[in-house]
Amino acid sequence: MAVHPDLHRSYVRACQSLGRPKNPSIARVLREADKNDKIGCAKGITLKIAGNNHLEPVQRVADDDLQVLVSVLCNTVFVTGLDLRYNTLTDAGAKHVATFLQENSTLRYLNLMFNDIGTSGAELIARALHRNETLAYLRMTGNKIGNKGGMFFASMLQINSTLEKLDLGDCDMGMQYLIATATALTRNKSVKAINLNRPLLYSQEEETTVHIALMLKKNSSLVELHLCKHEMKNLGVERLCEALYENSSLRYLDLSCNKITRDGIKFLAELLKRNQTLEILDLNANRIEDDGAIYLSEALVLNNRTLQALSVVSNNISGKGLAALAGAMKTNMELSYIYIWGNKFDEAACIAFSELIETGRLKPSRTDVEPYEADGQVHLAELSHGLKKHYYWTPSCGEVLNKEANASLAIATVSEH
Repeated sequence: MAVHPDLHRSYVRACQSLGRPKNPSIARVLREADKNDKIGCAKGITLKIAGNNHLEPVQRVADDDLQVLVSVLCNTVFVTGLDLRYNTLTDAGAKHVATFLQENSTLRYLNLMFNDIGTSGAELIARALHRNETLAYLRMTGNKIGNKGGMFFASMLQINSTLEKLDLGDCDMGMQYLIATATALTRNKSVKAINLNRPLLYSQEEETTVHIALMLKKNSSLVELHLCKHEMKNLGVERLCEALYENSSLRYLDLSCNKITRDGIKFLAELLKRNQTLEILDLNANRIEDDGAIYLSEALVLNNRTLQALSVVSNNISGKGLAALAGAMKTNMELSYIYIWGNKFDEAACIAFSELIETGRLKPSRTDVEPYEADGQVHLAELSHGLKKHYYWTPSCGEVLNKEANASLAIATVSEH
């Protein structure tokens, strides 16, 4: 039987040894971990030392705090996850992270989103992953590592064979990084999910989308792909769809916050008629309008029996298109999650979705609207549900236990750590 560790006592000793003051947030999390019955089992635990905890007073983790923490954790086999999001770690802290990744052999999940790590810190972490053979999930979201920092991660993907999910959204990276990453993923067989959201692109030619499409033709391991805020237009969608006819692995495609219109949706609708693997399609914040919604509905009624979740939030769809989507759900029993808020509801659309919910065809936890009646008319109110509502934030009440409120977690298990 494994010996139960005393993380808090080890932390106090390390602070004294290194001459550093205790960080009360770290101390509290370690005390709680010491009480955890699961700490001695094979499953391991995740230490959640997030700087945006709404339930406890927080002293954010700085570089010196992290130096003490990793000295405690380096030889601790029970800790398999470390959540350090929304703290104040810089490139100096990234150096401690890199050292830890080279010395520790049990950490599988590391969340560094929205710290202050830059290009040199990205280089240190990426180089550490050349040799690390344990880490499966890394979140760098929101660290402004830039195009040069991204290139270090693209190079890492040519060497590392254990990382399964990499999140580099909102990192201020550009065209060079995206093309290099797409090229690396044509040969990388381990990455199952990647987030490439919000690059800084200055070209209107959609070169990056073309390279990503070429990658999808050759890659047979990628399950989840996020391309939010890529300035993608209808030509880019056409190239992606052409590639996905030859791809049989991708299950989750995120095209939210782009410039896709009804003409681009034609290509997606044709793809859905033949594709047998896509389960989640996120078209949030495009402009597909009624015609686009009808194209999707026709594909879902007649051909597709694979798609489980669809988001068309804020797409300038009026009652005609919304009613068509509701009608598709009456025929297609596989489509279980649908998100429609931010469009133009008329009475017919409100009644159509009200009937889906009242008859049990659409569960209230699997959509973002709830019917109510006022002055003898049916209306729809917004619910806080979506494909990835808690991607950036955790509600003030604590972690969300109901995965159905975040459909991507309920369907695509690769989203979890």
